[in-house]
Amino acid sequence: MSGKERREQLLDIGRSLFAERGYDATSVEEIAAKAGVSKPVVYEHFGGKEGLYAVVVDREMQLLLDMVTGSLTGGHPRELCEEAAFALLDYIETSTDGFRILTRDSPVTQSTGTFASLIGDIANQVEDILGLEFKSRGYDPKLAPMYAQMLVGMVALTGQWWLDVRKPKKAEVVAHLVNLAWHGLEGMERRPHLVGRRKQ
Repeated sequence: MSGKERREQLLDIGRSLFAERGYDATSVEEIAAKAGVSKPVVYEHFGGKEGLYAVVVDREMQLLLDMVTGSLTGGHPRELCEEAAFALLDYIETSTDGFRILTRDSPVTQSTGTFASLIGDIANQVEDILGLEFKSRGYDPKLAPMYAQMLVGMVALTGQWWLDVRKPKKAEVVAHLVNLAWHGLEGMERRPHLVGRRKQ
């Protein structure tokens, strides 16, 4: 096995173990044993468990960020909300292990690469869209950063809940999320619907 292949193997094994057991309950010995190598091989590639974990988290964060920002193609702000919510739930569905890793507690020594910092990155993307919408409606665009955090946080926490229950169906969850975000409690539709092209 080449060095690159070995590195990818260790990343796959580490990712699986971190998702299943968490950072603290996973050991270098366990990762090495599953890979059929000695502990020094893991240290050689990553400098230890912390280094391996950091690479796994960075990859997952980049994948999720790319999925969310790449999904924002609609023209209408409500459709953009739908697309962002779908992107997060798509990520949860296709990369369940990765999402479990991102939402677990990270090592105390790690100050970046947390789920909260990822949510902040996504909120920054949404902030620009909200700022334009606020300005066009006569609202103070300086409030857009706060509203972006609210919206992204709402979707992220709902995603954490949906990770385990998987009910109702994804499209229905998105419809209800956007219904609350778009109409607020006072103006909520009785039967929320999607306005964009995507229905599943």
